[in-house]
Amino acid sequence: MPSDNEVGLGSLGHDYGEVLWRPGPAEVEGARITGYRRWLASDRGVAVPGDNGTGGYRELHAWSVAKPGAFWGSLWDYFGVLGERGEGPVLTGGPMPDVSWFPGATLNYAQNALRVAATDPARIAVIARDEAGNQSALSYGELAAEVARVRAALRALGVTRGDRVAAYLPNIPAAIIGLLAAASLGAIWSSCSPDFGPASVIDRFAQITPKVLFAVDRYRYGGRDFDRGQAVTDIAAALPGLAAVIVVGRASQGVAAPGAPVKVFEFESLPGAAAAELEFEAVSFGHPLWVLYSSGTTGLPKAIVHSHGGIVLEHLKALCLHQDLGAGDVFFWYTTTGWMMWNFLAGGLLAGVTVVAYDGSAT
Repeated sequence: MPSDNEVGLGSLGHDYGEVLWRPGPAEVEGARITGYRRWLASDRGVAVPGDNGTGGYRELHAWSVAKPGAFWGSLWDYFGVLGERGEGPVLTGGPMPDVSWFPGATLNYAQNALRVAATDPARIAVIARDEAGNQSALSYGELAAEVARVRAALRALGVTRGDRVAAYLPNIPAAIIGLLAAASLGAIWSSCSPDFGPASVIDRFAQITPKVLFAVDRYRYGGRDFDRGQAVTDIAAALPGLAAVIVVGRASQGVAAPGAPVKVFEFESLPGAAAAELEFEAVSFGHPLWVLYSSGTTGLPKAIVHSHGGIVLEHLKALCLHQDLGAGDVFFWYTTTGWMMWNFLAGGLLAGVTVVAYDGSAT
């Protein structure tokens, strides 16, 4: 949404070079952020000043920073977040970081990510591709059914609200299914890519003591197969409180249970009711959703916790308003499950788009 007086990036003191593309009037008119700006004026009476009195991007950004309560509260309503917002203010306390956001509100990330399953179950949710060209797809309805199945298994394994569920998986549909199943229970997700060595994984997961570990016993990259059976066994043995390892993909013969009470299951034959109903545990706005990690260049990797409410609103804002994504769009980010951009890719489901899970080398 560029203003007429917007300067080129190259003149801002950074060597960004010339602007390669700028949206024209038609693109600006049809952009989701333009629709949000119109909604602010018509439904909230917020006419952000700017070019021609209708509001430019810089002015809209300035308003969001000056009025954080009004801005973040408007996103909940504009996107119709599923949950109970409550009657209280959007934020209390201050200054940052001593602020409480949406006190009294409850919601669930997985419920918002799977809302299309109730309204358009045939819409494609996930396209899976690998470097060999193999392709499969899951509709939103099929994804919801798989989440319900895995959720039932996690419950049968004793996973409840606040427990941690970890994954040693490539960027495959099972990772997205596991995330949503854990989140639906109010459990806390964390993932690493199988190219990580056991020590790097243990440095991360031992800090959060997961109850269940999803893993693959091998993965393929650059035309080569890499056996991870012993790595998974070593990781599982180093995680106190682990109850089960769920092996995804080929056979689980390469993964040995590290000893009682840890059990090994295959992803396709899990305990619990296979036809279980999909339910969602309502959690507080600030309830932990997942744990990410710093790089670990200074000591152990540092755990970084994101919340259900914060991620729902932040990803809706970033995906829909900044990336202009919506129904009918296909969203791809080349990433592994060990990088925060995998979590962002999975967040595409919040926008109702089709996400592409690519496993393997880009070359």
